[in-house]
Amino acid sequence: MAEPTSISDIPGALRALGQSGGDPGRRSVLRGPAGTLVTLAALADDGAPVWHAFWFDAAGARPLGATVPESLLGRSVHASGASAAMIDLVQAAARSYVERLEVLGARVDALELRAESPPIAELAAVQRELAGTRKHVVRLGVVVAELDGPLGVGLPDLERALPAIRAETAHLEELSTGLAQAVRDLIAIRNAVESNRLAQSANELGRVSNRIAAIANTSNLRMLGVAYLAFVLALVSAVVLIPNTAATILGMPSAGWVPGLWVDLILLALAVVPIVVVFTRPWVLRTLRGIGSYEARAEEGLTDLPELSGTDSAPPGDAERLIRGAP
Repeated sequence: MAEPTSISDIPGALRALGQSGGDPGRRSVLRGPAGTLVTLAALADDGAPVWHAFWFDAAGARPLGATVPESLLGRSVHASGASAAMIDLVQAAARSYVERLEVLGARVDALELRAESPPIAELAAVQRELAGTRKHVVRLGVVVAELDGPLGVGLPDLERALPAIRAETAHLEELSTGLAQAVRDLIAIRNAVESNRLAQSANELGRVSNRIAAIANTSNLRMLGVAYLAFVLALVSAVVLIPNTAATILGMPSAGWVPGLWVDLILLALAVVPIVVVFTRPWVLRTLRGIGSYEARAEEGLTDLPELSGTDSAPPGDAERLIRGAP
């Protein structure tokens, strides 16, 4: 393990604490036998983090990484040394967070002022950037809480600046929380708009389905009329077919031995008996009573089903082919 005095940058401090790589990770305060590492990021104009750190060990506290501009707060409390550097770092980080939140707040205001619902892609982009900024705000709150505890003992001038730092951190947390709630409200509005559109589409689909069902029921009734007419014609054909068949048989030369009177009686019986048997049935009578409505339904059904010649139907286009490569 590297000696504390040899640590001069953030990767070296992370290696001293047994951390691999140069990324500080999710924890803003890392402790180990060699010392304690506090990491904060100042955000650039594009939101990219620029990492800074403080290393605490038995020799004291010292900043790691690039220096930050001097802050008015550190100058006003007459801080010096490591205390001034820590105040400057906290102030630089907080100032970059405020500027970034203001940029995101302007984008949220522009989305709220739109007459139409904002696109979900823009809402998602703002939400992702805001979540990344809020992560750094939370890290700052953790660092301030640690500085208000044991870590602040080694920074004697820091105590005079802590009330202002705590107030600024609380303001940042409220600002980021308010923006996050505004984005959630916009997403809820967007979801409500999409839900209404889906409901309208579902209602329209239901209306069309009901219309299709009504047309199908009407078509079934008309086809039923055609079926009833066909059934009546079948009954009449059966009644006529029996005496006609008998007349054909009795008219053959082989039936010449049958006396003429018996031929007349047989034909008369075969003509009358089927008519009486068939047309005295109650269900046949009920069918015949509704013949007028059946005719109307059949006429409507036949009108709805016009006959098409082979030349009237064009071959299907490419978009209508269900099988790829079909002619």
